[in-house]
Formats: sequence, C-alpha cells, structure tokens
Amino acid sequence: MSLQLLAVVLVVAVLDRLIGEPPARLHPVVWFGRAVDAIDRPWSQPKAVGLLAAVGFPLAAAAVVWGVVAGASAVHAVFGVAAGVYVLFSSTSHRLLVETAREVIALSETDLSRAREELLALAGRDASELSPALVRSAAVESAAENLSDGLVAPLAAFGLAGVAASIAGWPALSAAAAAAAWVKAINTMDSMVGYRSNPIGWGPARLDDVVMWLPARLTAVCISAAAASPDPFLSGRRWARVPSSPNAGWPMATIAAAVQVRLEKPAVYTLNAVASLPTRREAERAVALTERAGWLAIGLTGVIVSV
Repeated sequence: MSLQLLAVVLVVAVLDRLIGEPPARLHPVVWFGRAVDAIDRPWSQPKAVGLLAAVGFPLAAAAVVWGVVAGASAVHAVFGVAAGVYVLFSSTSHRLLVETAREVIALSETDLSRAREELLALAGRDASELSPALVRSAAVESAAENLSDGLVAPLAAFGLAGVAASIAGWPALSAAAAAAAWVKAINTMDSMVGYRSNPIGWGPARLDDVVMWLPARLTAVCISAAAASPDPFLSGRRWARVPSSPNAGWPMATIAAAVQVRLEKPAVYTLNAVASLPTRREAERAVALTERAGWLAIGLTGVIVSV
C-alpha cells in the first residue's frame, strides 16, 4: 500500500509541474465552495450554524472521498490510485502559487496598478494604496503563508493519515485521501468565511487554527531547510507571534529572516522591523526559497509514505 501512496505523491508532483491546477469545472474545491456560499447568510444563531458547518462539512467531504477512493480501489488498484491522485492534486497548489507571486513582483516595477490587482489572487487585503515595495512584501508574505495552507497542510494530512492507517490495518489510500480532503475543506471554509466581521466564521476560523498548528511550523522548517541553515527558523520564531493568527506568522517570519527583509502589513504587523522592505531581487529570492521549500515538502511526503 505504501507504493500506492508514493505513486499518488509522485504523479501529483508531475501534474502540478505540467498543469498547475485542475480546470474550475472539474475542481472539487470549487464545488465545496458553492456549498459554503449557501450557508454564508444571516442566521438567528450564526455562531452555532458556523460551528456545525465547520465540523460537518469537512467530515462530509472526507466521507465522500473515502467512499470514492475505496470504491475505485475495489474495482482495480490503478483506479484507486487515479482517484487518490485526483483528490490530492485538487487539494494542493504549488506551481500556481509561485507563478502568481513572481508575476506580482515583476509587475510591481512595470505596472503597479495591475500588480495591485493580481495581488488579490494571493492576499485578501486592500492593495489600492500599497507602494511597490509593500506590494512585493505582500506577495512574499502570501507565498509563504499559502505554501502552508495550500501544499504542506494537505500533504502532511495525506502522509500521516496514510502511514497511520497502514499501521492500523485500514485502507491506507482511502484514509490518506480523506484526510487531505478534510484539511483542504477546513482551510477553504476559513478562507471564505473565517473573518472577524462574519459571525458564521467563528467556528471555521477556530478549527483552522487548531488544524494548521503543525503545518505552519513544518512549513517554517522547510523554508529554513531550503535556505540550508537553521538560522531563519530560529530567528523568525521571535516574530512569529506578532500577527494575530497563531499560525500564519511562522512561515512569514521565517522567510523574512531567510532573505533578511522587512515584511509589513500596514497598521497590522511588521516582521523584522530593523530591515528594509524587499527589493525586486530580494522578493524573487524569497519566492525561489518558497518554491524550493515546497519541493522539499513533496519529497519528504514521498519518503514518509514509502517507509
């Protein structure tokens, strides 16, 4: 079974490199988002509704995935692997994240208005007044944070659940795919409704805080490893708790330390305040480190599932 898990990881890595993302009409995360949209409206007890949805929706997604992968595996092992690939591929994002960040950084020097528009694909913030340096800062911050949300978290869930299920004698591929879908569903709900201004988002945001605790710190370790030094992680942890999120600060602070730049969200937080905002070259180096950290995470997952 470990060979099946490894096959899934390897095929997904190739597909990410060649394709980047599944088309929207075939993307399970898009379908899941429509379900979340359906409950994002006024309720008499919004916190209760949000909490029930935060628990129920990801579990439902995981149950569907488990059933699909198990059913496909029952027909033939190859179909099972194909189903697992589809789930993990649609739950992760690497190439698109890196390409978008690089595009924003390049545009920050040539077309600031467009750079601000493109930044919205990475960061949910008002970019209308951001300077070129602050646009680059936002791109670097978001690339590091989204590496945790969009790649490391589902990979970690896939790998750990697959190994645990194999040890317990359960269907490892079904468990691994279901775990990846569960984590992706939680993160999707948080990104869509997990705002302070939205009462229904309280439950999804709190659950995401718990689930993302380990992936955020693993991402920081991967970034430090990509820089071939423990210093970024050790230095970055001093600023990791500056943002209000208990998790987002870890990858952002580590990348700030690795490239020795200041990352700043005006009037909200500043990481590595003694440094300067990133130049284009420094921002590009930060994204290159983020890309390398992503490949390290993929490779580590492959090693874990093949043991």
